[in-house]
Amino acid sequence: MLVLWDKGFDGNDFLAAVTGTGAQVVGRLCSNRRVPVLSRLADGSYLSMIGSVPVRIVDAQITVTCADGTVFDASYRLVTTLTNARRHPAGALVSLYHQRWEHESAYYALRHTILRGRVLRSGDPAGVEQEMWALLTLYQLLRTVMVDAAQSRPGTDPDRCGFTNAFHAARDLAIQAEGVLPEAPDPIGTIGRRVLARLLPPRRPRISTRKVKSPISRYGERLDDGRPDTSRAITHLDITLLPPLPALPAASRDERPIASADLLPGARAPAAAAARKPATPR
Repeated sequence: MLVLWDKGFDGNDFLAAVTGTGAQVVGRLCSNRRVPVLSRLADGSYLSMIGSVPVRIVDAQITVTCADGTVFDASYRLVTTLTNARRHPAGALVSLYHQRWEHESAYYALRHTILRGRVLRSGDPAGVEQEMWALLTLYQLLRTVMVDAAQSRPGTDPDRCGFTNAFHAARDLAIQAEGVLPEAPDPIGTIGRRVLARLLPPRRPRISTRKVKSPISRYGERLDDGRPDTSRAITHLDITLLPPLPALPAASRDERPIASADLLPGARAPAAAAARKPATPR
């Protein structure tokens, strides 16, 4: 499984916990975080370490051209556990990361398509946990069927498979008790065939600014990032890989922080700190 996440989830412990499950990662690094450059690769990325996890860093400048001629720039600083640059080129990872916003469709499917806006029925933590696992299991199974159906028809983007069509097909089969014991193995199944029969149009690349809908949110006022206020189609995407950020200079002895143990009452101050301390008159 490949996990995409936004900026702010690059903590050492969290990254180690996610990769410990066997999942791969493509996420954003904070712009002020410095990581060691262990080895530069041919595609412009470089190998590094975050905590105990070997990673690869991709710095890229992206220029977006919209259908109305609007042009704006953005920068991505990605971290990934996909360290093979030949198998996973940096440009392909940057293009793939643009699809991270599609996780919003998962929330919509869970809240509106499956639950139809209803809240969970359970009144205790154990029941809520059971309902959540049931919802996530159903969602994952339907998505797996949709992907399998798309892969059975070469050149079909799984994005064109409608989740609502898959959900209604599964519901009808459960209500009518059809296909419980199929006579012959069917790699696609009834759900997959219905999905392929009602493929959505190809998804258009588009972009718009991020807005906060709540009028009382403290994030209501955003900084101008150059993005258009309304959704606009993208006609061209130019990706330029950037060289690694310069490494921070090593701290001198006089600039190193004083350990907390040295600040305890009665503790002896370090030599550097004692040298800078003004002499007190006797």
